[in-house]
Amino acid sequence: MSSTATSNDTTTQDAPRWDLESIFPGGSASDQFVEFRKRLTLDLETAEKQAESLPRGTDAEARATWVPFVLLLQDLAARLSTANSFTGCLASQDVHDDAANAMTAEMDLLKSRWQGLNTALESFAIAFDDEAWSGWLEDERITGIRFFLDELRTRGQEKMAPELERLAQQLAVNGYHAWEHLYYKMAGDLTVEFAADGESRTISLGQLAMYLSNSQRDIRREALVKLEEAWESRASLAAMALNNQGGFRLSLYANRGWDSYLQEPLNLGRIGRETLDAMWAAVRDAVPRLVPYIEAKKKLLGIDEFRWYDQTAPVGGAGRTFGFAEAGQFIRDQLAGFSSDMASFTDKALAERWIEAENRPGKAGGGFCTDFPTHKATRIFMTWGGEYDHLMTLAHELGHAYHGWVLRDAPFFSQGYPMNLAETASTFNELCVTDAALHAASDPSERLMLLDQKLGNAYVFFCNLRARFLFDCSFYEERARGMVPRARLDELMLAAQREAFGGTLQDPDGLHPLFWCSKLHFYITGYPFYNWPYVFGYLFANGVYDRAQKEGPAFADGYRRLLADTGSMTSEEVAQKHLGVDLASRDFWDAAVERILADVEPFVNQARDAG
Repeated sequence: MSSTATSNDTTTQDAPRWDLESIFPGGSASDQFVEFRKRLTLDLETAEKQAESLPRGTDAEARATWVPFVLLLQDLAARLSTANSFTGCLASQDVHDDAANAMTAEMDLLKSRWQGLNTALESFAIAFDDEAWSGWLEDERITGIRFFLDELRTRGQEKMAPELERLAQQLAVNGYHAWEHLYYKMAGDLTVEFAADGESRTISLGQLAMYLSNSQRDIRREALVKLEEAWESRASLAAMALNNQGGFRLSLYANRGWDSYLQEPLNLGRIGRETLDAMWAAVRDAVPRLVPYIEAKKKLLGIDEFRWYDQTAPVGGAGRTFGFAEAGQFIRDQLAGFSSDMASFTDKALAERWIEAENRPGKAGGGFCTDFPTHKATRIFMTWGGEYDHLMTLAHELGHAYHGWVLRDAPFFSQGYPMNLAETASTFNELCVTDAALHAASDPSERLMLLDQKLGNAYVFFCNLRARFLFDCSFYEERARGMVPRARLDELMLAAQREAFGGTLQDPDGLHPLFWCSKLHFYITGYPFYNWPYVFGYLFANGVYDRAQKEGPAFADGYRRLLADTGSMTSEEVAQKHLGVDLASRDFWDAAVERILADVEPFVNQARDAG
């Protein structure tokens, strides 16, 4: 069975289109959305005028007038988040929706204006001494967002003068962020002619990506060839986008006095450098222990050399396919064994069509989950192909959605958890579903497939994601000295892959030099180093899951409380409070790695028996 099923296949016939009408009816032509954006724009203008007239002192009168402004800023942020989510959904469901693409640029402008208001609040906050600031935060109207305000003050003290920060935000709209939009447009427009399932047709890169997990190696190889051919035609433009994004960041960092390109991603992740280093050290030392898994998988696949397109090659019971409704019920049933709350939420998301899964041309690639805070709702985007890995994508995104659901009633400024903690619930869902399925499986072939699913994830997180991190580091080091030529980007990517994969991939023709070009994560302006948070979340979720395994359903409430705190604590504080561990020490990370690698021996034994 092909990983990419046709629209007539029974595994994809019931894949739903999401319900966006209950958010704003009419799609990109929605009159309600037009009015929503108009009101948001007017209120931003009102807030801008208010910000100019607010007193800049720290006396009692001044402090009192700023509290309503903070609450207005929070309301604007929630509405802006909803508008941005809706626009993103429109652009993803149809990459040729020009109106939606135009709205994306509009959202960047509105976000820039909101950031200007946020900068005004920062300038107010940094004027306080510590004692006066602490006293201001005692106002009961803002005690629920104290963490956000403390963090805002700390970050404000690390930046340029407020007027320069506002200028940088304004310039970024038509400069920095425009490079991201250019990349997305290039990716959305690229198509390939691909022959599979007895026919040749024109497909998007999002559809092509699913063939990289096909059970037939010739199809996987051809999928990568087509992917590289497509991106080869745009590589010079992608190199230009990447260099200019990187150059903007480095210039901004220099003017802020930051001496490390990691300061922004560390701030965004709410972690210290010691925590990041401890995590990567544990990962680095784990890679050699995955070699027996790769060797056993090579024998199962009947190949001598492992290549890039073999990373997600299925083994074992790979022939089983799932209809969408069947997969949703399967996920729901596995989660119910741990938490009735998680099961009932899954029922709600499925019944109310919060998920876009139809397999059709014109959609963007990949998958995501996005929140609509003003509606206390979420939407999930993916393309359903019927394979087990698509089931896992659904479980993953439902985990993100549950996380947002847990926080839906919190003040909006306390809902903003960092990306690395955002991966906790999604990965936890994956672990719940896979382990429950593994426990129930009696067919050796199915057990082999499930073990491969788990270890394949480890291989991707420990090697593929680390290669992205290493590439980012080397790129920023060289970009600080000038533009990095397109050919040099290939070299840096190959070097990163050689180090991260520890010799498990055939060198050189088993590597993917254009990965810097084909992976959209490198082009997301809102989050530099869009790689290590996944690894953090994967390992952290394994630690949380280990606690759930030991305590069972009794931990369900504790798990929910952990998720609820992710918007109002640092990553280290969440781990200390709810798990009693120190993330800056290798002990936690090593224990998580041990738990993951415990599946290597069972896989090797199962593979030997299958052979």
